[in-house]
Amino acid sequence: MNAFIGPAADCRLCPRLVQFRQANQAAFPAWHNRPVESFGPLDARILFVGLAPGLRGANCTGRPFTGDYAGELLYSSLLHFGLAVGTYGARADDGLCLKDARICNAVRCVPPENKPSPAEFKNCQPFLASEIAAMPNLRALFAIGRNAHDVTLTTLGRKKSAHPFVHGALHRLTEDLILVDSYHCSRYNTNTGRLTTEMFHAAFRTMLEALNN
Repeated sequence: MNAFIGPAADCRLCPRLVQFRQANQAAFPAWHNRPVESFGPLDARILFVGLAPGLRGANCTGRPFTGDYAGELLYSSLLHFGLAVGTYGARADDGLCLKDARICNAVRCVPPENKPSPAEFKNCQPFLASEIAAMPNLRALFAIGRNAHDVTLTTLGRKKSAHPFVHGALHRLTEDLILVDSYHCSRYNTNTGRLTTEMFHAAFRTMLEALNN
């Protein structure tokens, strides 16, 4: 099995993100304010791929999707489907554990206005490639949003035209690896009805049924 190599705590690959990180370190010295490490075991079958840490979410708490609204839907869904145990307390030390699942972000540092640039996606791509290569039992990728879908396909050398993003779609990338799409579980998407809990759960079911059949 390949070893996972993530970004250094003081990663300087993206000048704009470094500048933003330093500004947040000065403004919020008690926050995490570093690249956010993935959460969950490397021997999991499922890797959830998000966009990037939220400013007051993972950038504050140091755990993906933890501390902001998107995490409430994601972690409640993981608990609902038996992919997590414990209680989600919106902080990294809440004791929650993932089962057969791991969560990462396509971009590991918080971007201004939650909008990574193409260069920032590219700079972080080797970390996603390393993570995928380090997961020996990986059978499913769950893309949380179009950007995560696109970066995942690019990382795996797949053409986006052959695997268009559609909420709930299942893409068979190889005999042993699938990709399932979901709209991002952001407050905006849920408030506007673009994504409902039922829709999010339906995408989970699509993935789990494919894994277990």
